[in-house]
Amino acid sequence: MNLAQLLLRSARWLPRRPALAVGKTAVRSYGEMADRSARLANALTRKFNLAAGDRVALAMRNCPEYYELLFACWHAGLVAVPMNARLHAREFAYIIENSGARLCFVTPDLESAIPNGMSVSSAEYGKLFTEKSSVPAEVAPDAPAWLFYTSGTTGVPKGAVLTHRNLLFATQAYFADIDKLAPGDSILHAAPLSHGSGLYGLPHFAAGALNVIPESGHFEPEEIYALLGHWPNVSFFAAPTMIVRLLASPAARAPANLKTITYGGAPMYVADSLRAIELFGPRLYQLYGQGESPMTISGLTQAMHAERRALETCGIARTGVEVAVFDADDAPLPPGETGEIVTRSDCVMTGYWQNPGASERALRAGWLHTGDVGSLDAAGFLTLKDRSKDMIISGGSNIYPREIEEVLLRHPAVAECSVVGRPHPEWGEEVVAFIVCRRDVPAPELDALCLANIARFKRPRQYRFVAALPKNNYGKVLKIELRRLAEDVAQ
Repeated sequence: MNLAQLLLRSARWLPRRPALAVGKTAVRSYGEMADRSARLANALTRKFNLAAGDRVALAMRNCPEYYELLFACWHAGLVAVPMNARLHAREFAYIIENSGARLCFVTPDLESAIPNGMSVSSAEYGKLFTEKSSVPAEVAPDAPAWLFYTSGTTGVPKGAVLTHRNLLFATQAYFADIDKLAPGDSILHAAPLSHGSGLYGLPHFAAGALNVIPESGHFEPEEIYALLGHWPNVSFFAAPTMIVRLLASPAARAPANLKTITYGGAPMYVADSLRAIELFGPRLYQLYGQGESPMTISGLTQAMHAERRALETCGIARTGVEVAVFDADDAPLPPGETGEIVTRSDCVMTGYWQNPGASERALRAGWLHTGDVGSLDAAGFLTLKDRSKDMIISGGSNIYPREIEEVLLRHPAVAECSVVGRPHPEWGEEVVAFIVCRRDVPAPELDALCLANIARFKRPRQYRFVAALPKNNYGKVLKIELRRLAEDVAQ
């Protein structure tokens, strides 16, 4: 089924019901949104000669136009390529080129980063709605719908190919495991629509519920509390660092209208979970997922949060999902044994875009190999022991050290470098770079190099100059020692 039908069904059923709001103001009814998406879809195929399977990139901060374009892509049988609005111009350029996107839409703040993009505030964009409505394209269930670019440990982003079947499965899993939804419900999009929060809009569109975008376009605790108190039966997705900021806010309170907080994307300390439960009550749902199986591997339900021991886990396999732990030979391990976490379901990607080698490695033996280390107990509760490789999670965003290291090594004075994460009370982790130099180089010079090549949130917060990097007998850098050193210095 074409995912566009999720919107069209609700538009036929509830044409005057509000579908989108900005802040405290409803801006699109279901009938209006379905009509605008259908007109856009016709414009994409007629005006730009796009054909089924062509890619359309979206470089946009949270705004109503994001969803009307997303559904327009699906309506026309096209593949959406949503991109994190915080990326660097070079990162946007790489994804657009790698995906082969023939068109890119941008919000006004990103016009300079993507000069060839069409701004959704432009007169040209407005003229697209003069096209007539079109009927939704017929698409196969396994036709690509969304390319999700996730940075690999090599530092080169890979596009996870997510199909209509994948995203419909994720939508139905929301109903099965997290919440039943009705037209009177709402979801607040404080996290980027290009990622998990955007996908969680799908079950809400399917139910005729309201999708609310903060007026600021991002996460501000005081604004979030105000909106939670304004809209009825409101849920939202948050990274653990966002929950910590909500708890620390002077505006902190238990909103009467709060339905569910779904959180994931990084580990949550038990102490923080207990504080959140105390303030918000039994309204938290923890998820474990990856871009390759979006938001849908395991979950810790609202009821499970009442068990102190369960808070140390990331719950049980989602409905219709298999989770196992394999050894180095891809053989399943018994309960309690530690190995690589693997999963299979209709939510797992079909592979990486134009990268058969990486696809084969990730999907060998029919299972998605997450790269995460963990164990399962006899009851099926999954416990994460470590994260993929040396990935850093800061503010809910994945940061891969190799990407930063390769930029630093471009400087002629840098002989060696190694990047690690260290704990940060607000963001979860922050980036620290250890540098071996051929000659003295000022830290601001390295900072400028990073800012010229990667997104600001990925740059190191500290540069540590050392005589040598600690290594084992095989010459591999001992990052565990560097993390220990980074933590000792921070204390």
